[in-house]
Amino acid sequence: MTAVWIPFTSSTDIGRTGRFKDIVGLYLSPPEHALVLCCDEKSQVQALDRTQPGLPLKKGRAQTMTHDYKRHGTTTLFAALNVLNGQVIGQCQQRHTHAQWLKFLRQIDRETPKKKDLHLICDNYATHKHPKVREWLEKHPRFHMHFTPTSASWLNRVERFFRDLTTQRLRRGVFSSVPELIESINTYIEQHNQNPKPFIWTAKTKDILEKVVRANRKLSSKQNDALH
Repeated sequence: MTAVWIPFTSSTDIGRTGRFKDIVGLYLSPPEHALVLCCDEKSQVQALDRTQPGLPLKKGRAQTMTHDYKRHGTTTLFAALNVLNGQVIGQCQQRHTHAQWLKFLRQIDRETPKKKDLHLICDNYATHKHPKVREWLEKHPRFHMHFTPTSASWLNRVERFFRDLTTQRLRRGVFSSVPELIESINTYIEQHNQNPKPFIWTAKTKDILEKVVRANRKLSSKQNDALH
């Protein structure tokens, strides 16, 4: 069962546009003969190396790591989470422009069944709407884009995968180079795909909208109290 949470910056148009109902509809009732893919980029993933080796976990002592670190560069992870089975298509790239997004779309095209339509859920980042991207999409009609409302990244289920990647692999990782970081990310994705667990969405649009309204009221009340 999904846990619907509202971010500090609550969406201002979630109840006024069709995007919200469109995306929740894809989760609750995915179209037949199609795949729903939640796509996003985890940008500026840093290859951090500690200045000194840490001490391993042992009886009576917690694992230790130095508070300072060396920076060895960054990578951007493009990822697409298959809503049906929980598997992830991933690709690390140096930059984060429409050219890299196009490269990732081509990978999705190669690694998914040709006879199935693809419904991609992503945010409104300009990279996703670049003229060259739109031109490519027109030539690949099985791709259907669905954009999340503003300040509603929590609607995109790949964010949960990014959270798990961060807590389980990146946060306490030690990487002496970007290639080492990329190898670690790719290994994590491979291991994840060996036993994927889809996150079943059950929340109805009405229930979510009620929570959004309550959150906006509380946020407005706190802001008014702070002004007075």
